[in-house]
Amino acid sequence: MAVIRYRNPFGFPNPFQELARVQREMDRLFSQIMGRGPGVAASGVFPALNVTEDADRITVTAELPGIKAEDLDISVVGKTLTLRGERKPDVAENVSYHRRERMAGKFQKAMTLPYEVNAEGVEAECKNGVLKLVLPKAEHAKPRKISIKAD
Repeated sequence: MAVIRYRNPFGFPNPFQELARVQREMDRLFSQIMGRGPGVAASGVFPALNVTEDADRITVTAELPGIKAEDLDISVVGKTLTLRGERKPDVAENVSYHRRERMAGKFQKAMTLPYEVNAEGVEAECKNGVLKLVLPKAEHAKPRKISIKAD
């Protein structure tokens, strides 16, 4: 069986191929905007977080480059940690941008913690664009050693 392909004598692209290409581009754009594309953090929302725990506390580190501590608002209610803030735009006058990828504006990220925490004992430190939160677990959430009575 032979397949014969004829060139388009008018030089126009195949409209169906062009529609498929446009759809792929739109899918790529929307996936990046919605946080599912390459180069976007796993949760898709700024800031990127790492969450670890040990027996007594949960530690959260957040990447917040270019954001001052006074522009952040951190709250813990029950098992929900909320980070709010604003990245101020770089103001440059009499320039033309060739590329502008650093986003500016307000942000908010809320996450459910694995345990309730003691909100009064939370410690926060922001150094070199990295926020570190130490959230002590509530007493009832800490693991307990249970002794077994033997006969």
